[in-house]
Amino acid sequence: MKEQVEAVIEQIRPILQSDGGDIQLIGVDEKTGIVTVGLRGRCGGCPAAQMTLKAVVERKIKEVVPGVTAVERV
Repeated sequence: MKEQVEAVIEQIRPILQSDGGDIQLIGVDEKTGIVTVGLRGRCGGCPAAQMTLKAVVERKIKEVVPGVTAVERV
């Protein structure tokens, strides 16, 4: 599961980098399906970061990786 999540993050990363941000995979809990990520750069302090996390990152990861229940920011 972790490798699949990493592959999706690599697809999403250029979108965030184009706005001066970045994303880092912190962990994948295969029992609960929760993925934890860190948002860096401009994404770290952006007021829309939570919306980006849910509408872009979580949606895409859930589409591609079976068993993912949520993506949370640390």
